[in-house]
Amino acid sequence: MGIKDWPEGEGPREKLLKSGVGQLSDAELLAVVLRNGIQGLSAVELARNLISRFGGLRELLTASELEVCRVQGMGPVKFAQLQAASELSKRISRQNLKRGKILSDPDLTRDYLMRQLSDRAYEVFAILLLDSQHRVIQFVELFRGTIDSASVYPRDVVCLVLEKKAAAVIVCHNHPSGVAEPSQADRRITERLKHALATIDVSLLDHMVVGDREIVSFAERGLID
Repeated sequence: MGIKDWPEGEGPREKLLKSGVGQLSDAELLAVVLRNGIQGLSAVELARNLISRFGGLRELLTASELEVCRVQGMGPVKFAQLQAASELSKRISRQNLKRGKILSDPDLTRDYLMRQLSDRAYEVFAILLLDSQHRVIQFVELFRGTIDSASVYPRDVVCLVLEKKAAAVIVCHNHPSGVAEPSQADRRITERLKHALATIDVSLLDHMVVGDREIVSFAERGLID
């Protein structure tokens, strides 16, 4: 049954238009994206099956086409719809934190980093380059893979900062496990980067660790002097 075939006022699309998008459950929002279900299974029921099977929206949106298309009622078209919805969200976030934007709102930074990194199946170490007024110059992904003190090279960070003429930086990386709690390796990396950047008179404003549903800020915890 497609959403258009639901009795008037009962479908998730009608609920969205009447009450606002914030009133929809994860399954109902997903059903609007999927548009229709299959015989014997409504779009909302299909959405619930997907969320249950993959363990959540994050896991669903990071699953491969092969994994998604194994689910009854799914195929390349619906997989493409899911990927398009996910990418639109990321692009809106990138526009909100465009070049020249002054980072005066911590929540904006958190939202941007969450959208960029929380759904990665692998670790990514990235850097937000800022000018002397803390306006955004560029967001750059530097390393991928296991992030530890051996794989993050301060000299590469310093070279990038000099190339872009940045006056301050925020470094960040994600934990694919979903747990944002910093490790001892994260603390060591932060110390090495802080000292390396100090030699060129550039401030390390923060190191943010991105989990599934939260971000831990080194600055807020007093871990960056």
